[in-house]
Amino acid sequence: MDMAELNGALIGCGFFAVNQMHGWKDVDGAGIVAICDRDPERLKVVGNQFGIARRYTDAAQMFADGGFDFVDIATTVQSHRALVEMAAAHKIPAICQKPFAPTLDDAKAMVKACRDAGIPLMIHENFRWQTPIQAVRKALEAGAIGTPFWGRFSFRSGFDVFAAQPYLAEGSRFIIEDLGIHTLDIARFILGDVTSLTARTKRVNPDIKGEDVATILMDHENGATSIVDVSYATKQAVEPFPETLIELDGSAGSLRLSQGYRLTITNASGIDVTDVSPRLLSWASRPWHNIQESVFAIQQHWADSLKAGVETSTSGADNLKTFALVEAAYASAASGQPVDIGGLLR
Repeated sequence: MDMAELNGALIGCGFFAVNQMHGWKDVDGAGIVAICDRDPERLKVVGNQFGIARRYTDAAQMFADGGFDFVDIATTVQSHRALVEMAAAHKIPAICQKPFAPTLDDAKAMVKACRDAGIPLMIHENFRWQTPIQAVRKALEAGAIGTPFWGRFSFRSGFDVFAAQPYLAEGSRFIIEDLGIHTLDIARFILGDVTSLTARTKRVNPDIKGEDVATILMDHENGATSIVDVSYATKQAVEPFPETLIELDGSAGSLRLSQGYRLTITNASGIDVTDVSPRLLSWASRPWHNIQESVFAIQQHWADSLKAGVETSTSGADNLKTFALVEAAYASAASGQPVDIGGLLR
């Protein structure tokens, strides 16, 4: 696409979609011209807040009316497949919120539908676009610690995520599907694809239905071993939410992304400490600003990629590999056995 301004439509006007709407206002070369939600009140609130005149309670009608170049699907997971396939049927490039789909088979079908329609599909996997995560990736690409052979990706918090998103307490799956999916994607982004994993889960909070602690051991294709550990049951002296902490050991040194967005690299040249804090955007608020900045970053990436005709970093095809890790983690936790990832993706 070579138009100067891409017009988008957003489906779903819930809690997190407000961040996406703010992000779209900052994106260079793209904006939202239509919104859709089954709840007329939410539609009114978001429409009024962002000055969107075109408002729909029916996605099919919005697609039929057209007038937009892409769709941003910010609904809950149960509706993702139908909406992505609707976008494919109208040949409208689509962004889909995570988790990708209810099942891996659904996700594969969504990727196929978009591939057959010849349209891009990107999963809104924004955590890899966080400023500190990007800084870690750039340090590795610069050879700061040589070849990494071990890593740990940790998100441990006591933050009450249920206050703003009470539905999170109702599902039989919780932390791996909601948070672990981000951490697993970061592990893939930093250390490469995974061949097998072993997972253990626990429910500490008696008032929720799903697991709130998970520990996952992974073997990567490049020979590295990593640990992904996530918890919403961990009380600390200083609450780190929503920071992902990273430890990497390499053939020529070590890297630590520690609390407070502090990046420490130790190698033959000595010890280098850098502040890799995210920007506080004009519409953002602490401590969410780390995530909010990454929302803007991934949406700018989408606009740039769509115009250039190149595949996005978190394309549907790429995210299948992350989603497979989620499915494998639940399978391993249930069986107590390692799971081969290749078998899931065939």
